[in-house]
Amino acid sequence: MPRRIGLIGFLLSTLALAWVPRAHAAEGTTPALLRSGPMVGFSEVSAVEIWLQTRHATTAQVRFWPAGRPDAARLSPSVPTAPATDHIARFRLANLDAGTRYEYEVYLDGNRVPLPYASQFQTQHWNWKAAPPPFRFAIGSRLDVGEDEEPSEESQPGGLEILGAILAQKPDAMLWLGDNFYYRDRDLGTEQAMRRRWAEMRALPELQPLLASVHHYAIWDDNDFGSGNSDRTFREREASLRLFREYWANPSYGTPETPGIFGRFVWGDVEFFLLDDRYYRAPNLFPKDADKRMFGREQLRWLEESLAASDARFKIVAGGNQFWNPLVYFEGLGKFPAEFNELRDFLVHTKIPGVVFLSGDRHTSELLKIDWPGLYPIYEFTSSPLTSEMARSASREDQNPARVPGTWVKDRQSFGLLEVSGPAEDRRLTLRAIDAHGQELWRREIRAEELRVQEKEKPKR
Repeated sequence: MPRRIGLIGFLLSTLALAWVPRAHAAEGTTPALLRSGPMVGFSEVSAVEIWLQTRHATTAQVRFWPAGRPDAARLSPSVPTAPATDHIARFRLANLDAGTRYEYEVYLDGNRVPLPYASQFQTQHWNWKAAPPPFRFAIGSRLDVGEDEEPSEESQPGGLEILGAILAQKPDAMLWLGDNFYYRDRDLGTEQAMRRRWAEMRALPELQPLLASVHHYAIWDDNDFGSGNSDRTFREREASLRLFREYWANPSYGTPETPGIFGRFVWGDVEFFLLDDRYYRAPNLFPKDADKRMFGREQLRWLEESLAASDARFKIVAGGNQFWNPLVYFEGLGKFPAEFNELRDFLVHTKIPGVVFLSGDRHTSELLKIDWPGLYPIYEFTSSPLTSEMARSASREDQNPARVPGTWVKDRQSFGLLEVSGPAEDRRLTLRAIDAHGQELWRREIRAEELRVQEKEKPKR
């Protein structure tokens, strides 16, 4: 049934649809104005964000319609791009239909920009409790193009074809797990140099098809926050936070009281909790006392309260470093014992069901399974790297007691897939690791029922 709208709204909508920008751009002009994007950001039931960047000051618009129904097209308000914000335009498209796929196109200065790949987005379903739909998320970390180095033979660098392999899996969304690009030392002296690196990496031609039709969420780790192993002492951390917020399109960043990139979002019957492992991080060589923290007291408290408030069947906690690896030779939560113990004790004490962890960073991929008395098994899927070198000292972890057999990927670049399927009473999370050629390396299925502490039956009187 058509929605009832006021007379003024009806007239404004009619006028907007009556004016359709010029459909054909002059060859070699309008396409050259688009530097990167469009990128599809967060998705809600009735809203979506689209991001793009131009090379020069211009006016941008997005025209969009339910897939296959261009007659129902709507036109966004125009957004000017300016040097002060790196010529970035953002569009928060609202009042969309729930559970609907849309197609869209970009206009610059009134001219349509022809894109040689699909541009589409989707809204989420309104009531997932009644009939939860299946969905698929891609995950990955460490996208390094290695432009400044001559990689050694042992480093086994990967090419950008892995981005096409991700797109070929047709994920609904992608969650970037940090080191999503690499600052170089020369970038870290000024915000202007940091902005240049962001713009160059976002404009990679191989990245554009993935940006345009898959929803994107992100966290950072050390190399896209600052330098290697960087922490809260990084001089440009405020600029780094500002740039992350400008170049990604998460639904939220931090809280009014506690800045950072952490946040949460829902997709279907799954809730994701994105953590910031750098902004509040103490230096790695700081004494291992109560003040040596990775996330900071306020952020960890936010995570605990958010998990306790969530009624999602699966609760996915994502961080840049590994959480539970018992072999902490490099960076990881295990080197921050106060927070490690607090989070572990919280999980064991509250027994909140459905918690699963994601991480990146390690130059290898694996699935860890942790068994603590009084709690269901805790799984952590580490997916790394997308393109950077493989770990050169992987042999030190040959006998990791927490690793699920058959899930260690140490000889090739890979990405992960999270697939949620099944009826409401038997929801399942399938984890997969896939290489740059689309070959599946391993697969494991976890039922929601496995991730809860079973209540003991009371003895009959």
